[in-house]
Amino acid sequence: MIHVYLMPGMSANSLIFERIKFPENYELHYLNWISPKKDESIQNYAIRFSSLIKNDEPVMIGVSFGGILVQEISKIINVKKIIIISSVKSASELPVHMKFGRFTKTYKLLPLKWINDFESLASFVLGPLVNRRLQLYRKYLTVRDENYLSWSVHELIQWKQKKPLKDIIHIHGTNDRIFPVLFIKNYIKVRGGDHAMILKKANWLNKKIPELIEKN
Repeated sequence: MIHVYLMPGMSANSLIFERIKFPENYELHYLNWISPKKDESIQNYAIRFSSLIKNDEPVMIGVSFGGILVQEISKIINVKKIIIISSVKSASELPVHMKFGRFTKTYKLLPLKWINDFESLASFVLGPLVNRRLQLYRKYLTVRDENYLSWSVHELIQWKQKKPLKDIIHIHGTNDRIFPVLFIKNYIKVRGGDHAMILKKANWLNKKIPELIEKN
């Protein structure tokens, strides 16, 4: 049995993986965000979070900010493979406005009460093209605590990983508006995929990911 742990993106719950179906020799384990502690680094958060991983050498799959978390977890426990989707492998792959925010700290001025404006939240975490499906996405973006959101934005923008991890598998859509492919290197291209492709390109992912896991 191949154990696969699935980590959703910022503000999302594990329902984001409801269209992911792998062969019978795979067991899928769905993860959800836990509350961060005050001033907790993503590295210390990963140490706490890794206690939720109950199987030896699992496959870790992370979407967007969840992709950053599974990379940090892989530094703590032994994993079979790391697969990130719609994410980044190092700080150099972040878009210009996030790199700018790292130095200016302007992101700290964000009025986080916009989390109560679901349209703004969905656009921020899934991209600006989701407006026509807002009601569909509402069930996926339920982690809207202000403390969590403030922490996740800070840890995303301040992530300091300089080089990609060895043998990491990166799947990315050509139409991703959150992490544009202009800044992404060494990835498996999904034509037409946007930042919400874990939902929109599920059939492609269901076929491709087991192939990638079983490839030596």
